[in-house]
Amino acid sequence: MLRLWRATINTRNGLVFAVRSEQAVREELAALALSLPGAWLIGATTMRRVELVAVVAFVLVVELLNTAIEKLADRLTTDHDAQIGRVKDMGSAAVGVSLLMAGAFWLFALAERMGAF
Repeated sequence: MLRLWRATINTRNGLVFAVRSEQAVREELAALALSLPGAWLIGATTMRRVELVAVVAFVLVVELLNTAIEKLADRLTTDHDAQIGRVKDMGSAAVGVSLLMAGAFWLFALAERMGAF
């Protein structure tokens, strides 16, 4: 139980730090909060609603991982390093792909709700 408690505290600390230091994390948390009522309105089925919220949560997860990579890379060196730049770009690309995926899910659900499928 102690390990679970410590893991919970670490999770809380990580989220608090990310929210305080990263605008993108704050924006994605807002999107997650908005996805709850949005999914209820747009999702045609309960499973579709869960999928819509989950894909927004997935974007947040990828953003948290990208933030961790960037913070670690910045800690390694403050000098310009081409390899670190490429690593940061790949993390950013992962966020971009997850955003495209989320957008596709939401567009599909909206089209489904409007009777296009």
